[in-house]
Amino acid sequence: MRFIHTSDWHIGRLFQNISLLDDQLFVLKQIKQYAKDYNVDALIVAGDIFDRSVPPAEAVDALNNFFQQIEDELAIPIIMISGNHDSAKRLRFGAKQMQKSGLHILADVKAVTEPVIVNTDTDTVAFYGIPYHDPVEVREAFASDDLESPIKTYDDAHTFLANKVLAHKNEHHKNMPAVLLSHCFIDGASESDSERPLSIGGADRVSWQPLVDFDYVALGHLHGPQYKGAEHIRYSGSLMKYSFSEHKQKKGVTLVEINSDGLVKQEHLAIKVKHDLRIVEGSLEEIINAGKVDERNNDYILAKISDSQVILDPIGRLRQVYPNVLQIERTNFDNVSNSRLSNNGSLGQANERSETEVFNDFFKQVMAVELSNEQLELLQQTVSEAKADMEAK
Repeated sequence: MRFIHTSDWHIGRLFQNISLLDDQLFVLKQIKQYAKDYNVDALIVAGDIFDRSVPPAEAVDALNNFFQQIEDELAIPIIMISGNHDSAKRLRFGAKQMQKSGLHILADVKAVTEPVIVNTDTDTVAFYGIPYHDPVEVREAFASDDLESPIKTYDDAHTFLANKVLAHKNEHHKNMPAVLLSHCFIDGASESDSERPLSIGGADRVSWQPLVDFDYVALGHLHGPQYKGAEHIRYSGSLMKYSFSEHKQKKGVTLVEINSDGLVKQEHLAIKVKHDLRIVEGSLEEIINAGKVDERNNDYILAKISDSQVILDPIGRLRQVYPNVLQIERTNFDNVSNSRLSNNGSLGQANERSETEVFNDFFKQVMAVELSNEQLELLQQTVSEAKADMEAK
């Protein structure tokens, strides 16, 4: 049996007030094509389907159309859990009815011991799902259980659910390979800026050890593809780059092959994007010259500008070659310009530049030439007269 593991789609996400929906649909088409090319038996999504608990209507329509295409063209089951960005109750609306068409939404912690059984001509696999949860939710859901120890932390809650699933598997499906979907933060894994914290101060971290006995663990929440603890305990990573901190990450999906003996192999399948998130660095002139010949100049860009002098409208000038510049950083401006902007006087003098210096820099930025000596004399005379008029008043 082969299936595709993916997660953190964040359908409907805005990045710097730009809708990424078209970019996301561009990537989803590739996932569908991978499912065709590799003749997979299931598509699984490990949480954060939407970017908000109440997603935009166009995001819901887009996801509905994609799932309809999967059913019409491939007729394979889709298994997904809710993440911390999703509203579990909203996401699982009509879940029982949707199972009949092959869409399995596992978004209720009370139902973690109800697996989706997928049969193929050669193998049968049990897919269990642990949706995103917090300790309070688990305590309330299993208040009637005779708990061996209290559930106080995220790790307590996740370990309790993982052990409950494993006990069910060993009792009812002992000779069947088991895949676990979970949306959580494994302790020690690498995070990104775009991930919403589950709690403050690291209390959201959970242990990987309770997951070892599953044949494959499909994780969601962290956006960088990685494994933790064991190679079969794996994050597929997010659908796309959702912050500039992810600019070096190789996005993709994980192709998993499993048989009656357990995991056979796992493979990262790279995906292409409509607009990449990139960081470009150098002086303003260097970046502009590079943009003129850059074949990917429509990517979403963070420009790190090394110029130390004041620059007039740098983002406007950059957008002439990189139309999707979203952010700029001045890497040398603060340190160098502070000393340059100050007068060469005693420490008691004001840390300001003269009017003549400020206007001269402005003129140079606009006209690309410096003031002539005659113009400087005229400027200084004008400034002096203006100061005299102000003092006279």
